[in-house]
Amino acid sequence: MSGAGDAALVAVAHGSRDPRSAATVAALMDAVRRRRPDLDVRLSFLDLSAPRLPDVLAAVDAGYDRAVVVPLLLGHAFHARVDVPGAVAEAARRHPRLAITTSAVLGGDTRLEDAALDRLAAVAGPLDDPDLGVVVAAIGSSHAPANAAVHRIAQRWAARFGWAGAGAAFATATTPTVADAVTALRAGGARRVAVAPWILAPGLLPDRMARDALAADPAAVVAAPLADHPAVAAVVVDRWAAASGVVPAGRLVG
Repeated sequence: MSGAGDAALVAVAHGSRDPRSAATVAALMDAVRRRRPDLDVRLSFLDLSAPRLPDVLAAVDAGYDRAVVVPLLLGHAFHARVDVPGAVAEAARRHPRLAITTSAVLGGDTRLEDAALDRLAAVAGPLDDPDLGVVVAAIGSSHAPANAAVHRIAQRWAARFGWAGAGAAFATATTPTVADAVTALRAGGARRVAVAPWILAPGLLPDRMARDALAADPAAVVAAPLADHPAVAAVVVDRWAAASGVVPAGRLVG
């Protein structure tokens, strides 16, 4: 078994048919390893990409007593509430000698909002612009509290920067759409509009959201996803540490 006594860090992403998504989260894991070169950091996926979470946990069982599964998710929606716990429970039945703990999702840490604002400023320029309208764009969920968390981000940012407006928008499961949110901001007086993806990695849905934004306003700008921002790697490490009992959890907000 592992001589260091640390639990292996097993990150799990959703997976995508778009190879850019897996490449981006792999780069994130490289950043995590640079922060903690003493840790065994492994990447897995729930679906559509390989390796899958059960296979990675089976491999970890050959060398460790403990593993911490860190969901690379920004909200506590279906994947966090159902898919990840189900896969971990099945792995625990198959590998009874491996103690598996699941950390909190990444979302809820203020550093992720700082990362998203960095991405936004990179395409929109200075953020203290009263003519700016901002769409915080997420995938969307049938779980209303997960969507409400995105709305709260938009509200906090609007209050902080004094923009012409800000609102959440979603690609699936709920409304408003990105196009509707962009149109509403322009109608409400925003002279320019920027989209801040509340998304970890590029993929087919983020691409569609960007196209919809530009269809509604050809002058709109769209920021990059979050995953390779240094703050994201820091949050991953802190989620592992908190779940393994090494250090207190990272900063959480409602």
